[in-house]
Amino acid sequence: MTETGTVKTVCMDADEIERSLTRIAHQILEYNHGAGNIALVGIVTRGDLLAKRLVEKIAEIEGVDVPLGRLDISFYRDDFATHLAPEVHSTDILFDLDGKVVVLVDDVLYTGRTIRAALDALMDIGRPAAVQLAVLVDRGHRELPIRADYVGKNVPSSSDENVRLFLEEVDGVSEVEILEMAPGTRAGSAPLGGE
Repeated sequence: MTETGTVKTVCMDADEIERSLTRIAHQILEYNHGAGNIALVGIVTRGDLLAKRLVEKIAEIEGVDVPLGRLDISFYRDDFATHLAPEVHSTDILFDLDGKVVVLVDDVLYTGRTIRAALDALMDIGRPAAVQLAVLVDRGHRELPIRADYVGKNVPSSSDENVRLFLEEVDGVSEVEILEMAPGTRAGSAPLGGE
């Protein structure tokens, strides 16, 4: 049991995550006819780690190092006012977004509000030619008209469950868990370091 509920099931293990990322890397390259004009931007805190893995896979497949950035959306969230102390991270996009096809990378797609915030943050930085979305997990329950272009796995879930990604780099294990949420808690990413 974690602070937000009981683990019901592990729906992706480390091998499944790696296979999904390999497939997504191939799909990105196929759809964009190579890596010539793409850049990957991961949403902090685990989307940036997934984006780094995707950049490594693209380099293995295509032999090209695509630009990689990380995006903190803390101040762009529509619930910013209700979070008394948001955890602020850094945005590191050290390349020009203008004219690039930016593949935005996140861990779990749920309501779509995180992606809306990320789009606002990206547009404040530059004007990409296009923005595509890659997510490891799509759990449904959209509140905004947002969909992913690349999905590792669709995981049907109920609104009283939470779907969380844990990664070896920060949590000591790589897996996607479905948790029964404790009363009074809300769905969201796992804190860094697991619990």
